[in-house]
Amino acid sequence: MRRIGHFLSDAWRLAAPYWRSEERWRARLLLGVVIVLNLSLVGMSVLLSYWNREFFNSLQEKDAEAFWALLFWWRQTESGPMPGFVFVAALYILIAVYALYLRQALQIRWRSWLTREVLDRWLADRAYYRVALADPGTDNPDQRISEDLRMFVDNSLALGLGLMRSTVTLFSFILVLWGLSGPATILGITIPGYMVWVALLYALVGTGLAHLVGRSLIRLNFQQQRVEADFRYALVRLRDNAEGIALYGGEADEKRGLRERFGAVMGNWWALMVATKRLTFFTAAYSQVAVVFPFVVAAPSYFAGRIPLGGLTQTSGAFSEVQGALSWFVDNYSALTEWRATVLRATGFIGAIEAARAAAGTGIQAVPDGGDALVLEDVTVGLPDGRVLIEGASARIAAGEAVLIAGPSGSGKSTLFRALAGLWPFGRGRVHGPASGVLFLPQRAYLPLGSLRRAVCYPCDAAEFTDAEVREVLEAAGLGHLAGRLDDEDAWERRLSGGEQQRIALARALLLKPRWLFLDEATASLDPEAEARFYELLKERLPGTTLVSIAHRPAVAQYHQRALRVREGHLVPAPA
Repeated sequence: MRRIGHFLSDAWRLAAPYWRSEERWRARLLLGVVIVLNLSLVGMSVLLSYWNREFFNSLQEKDAEAFWALLFWWRQTESGPMPGFVFVAALYILIAVYALYLRQALQIRWRSWLTREVLDRWLADRAYYRVALADPGTDNPDQRISEDLRMFVDNSLALGLGLMRSTVTLFSFILVLWGLSGPATILGITIPGYMVWVALLYALVGTGLAHLVGRSLIRLNFQQQRVEADFRYALVRLRDNAEGIALYGGEADEKRGLRERFGAVMGNWWALMVATKRLTFFTAAYSQVAVVFPFVVAAPSYFAGRIPLGGLTQTSGAFSEVQGALSWFVDNYSALTEWRATVLRATGFIGAIEAARAAAGTGIQAVPDGGDALVLEDVTVGLPDGRVLIEGASARIAAGEAVLIAGPSGSGKSTLFRALAGLWPFGRGRVHGPASGVLFLPQRAYLPLGSLRRAVCYPCDAAEFTDAEVREVLEAAGLGHLAGRLDDEDAWERRLSGGEQQRIALARALLLKPRWLFLDEATASLDPEAEARFYELLKERLPGTTLVSIAHRPAVAQYHQRALRVREGHLVPAPA
């Protein structure tokens, strides 16, 4: 019970913020209408049970007038005025349609709000970056946001409304069944409303057996969502790195990797199939027995003449409704296990985000105090495994300077670059820097989805720049042949070569005119002449910009006033 309570607490923490959000009144009103419609369906079911009794009684008595009146008009009965079936059915259909439609409207509104909320948290304080570095167990955030949140909302509403409807159905039809079943004497003991107790016992036994048979589905559903996401991620990686794989001739290795991941999907799926088969054997048998069971229980009263045919069918229907309501757990066991797996993945992901955001103030402290210099105070840069790359680094880079950071491969230059950007959490010390006007250009330029215009203007809004401005910087960066394709949407990270992508980054710097520009091997894919032109353009077009470069080529040094070199784990001054 403690585990169930903890799980329900997790589910409530995930759900509750929406019902207290700025959309709470609209959401609550929509939920209230959906609840009323669902309860109306229960009321219609009760009405149909009485209509069913009168209809079958008319058949038993061969009363044609009553038969046709109950179908197409109305008739006065012992239970009161009974409307015709066409009116009852029309109203039932109308209520059922709008109960589904408005529930779906609530689903999409809730999912939309929850997705925005999780995206905001994931992107705040660069949590997405820290989660990827510090918590590799939080796999496939794309799947958790797109699929797990959708499934949580859908299942929460479906299961919650279903449970509510079953509860109301239970109490509604218990009264009907109690009045119909009468007492029974067993071993000299008179049991009033005996069919209610039979239905209760039947459902309790079924619930216990369903949990015993199907409990392994909880773990298997959780695992299936993970391995499916892993396989999909591997396929996306293959697509995004198609050229590199083709150049290496790595198809055989990729095929092995994909087959391994798909093998995990298949292995878990087979286990899921076996567990589902066991549960289906039980639930199918349980449901089939439930069809005839109430007739068997009520048959003695019918054959003894104590109830007519209509009374028998109403008794059977009421018993089925009570037993069905009590068997809600059995009927929804598979959906419940899937919902639980979804809640565990979603809450685990949100917990990882919150942990990453809470850790944003630990490790290397990036202090954007808006000063006129970049100052490193006793900065130690490490790795997640605790290994130290650079220890006790202290340096000052004044506004307007051009400084080169050099050192052998693997010495920690790129990791220091991330620390300067305020990204790297592993280490200690403080980095004081500018509060705005900063642009970091990594070795592999990031090109967002969408148009070429958006790629050049990123991360600013493309609407802030005119066509002429964007075309001009493309011309300056040596990409004049693309100037006519500003609004073309393409997979630009695959369409453009590595050198062209670095030229896009140059065009971006020329367009945005940052006061502080950091480059990490940002010209590595360019030939020496293009690299020289790259730095000459920066010097010419951005004369007041502070330039901090990480590079290996000695020729880059001539465009910098001084250098800092990473040597044996320390950052030391060196001639440019």
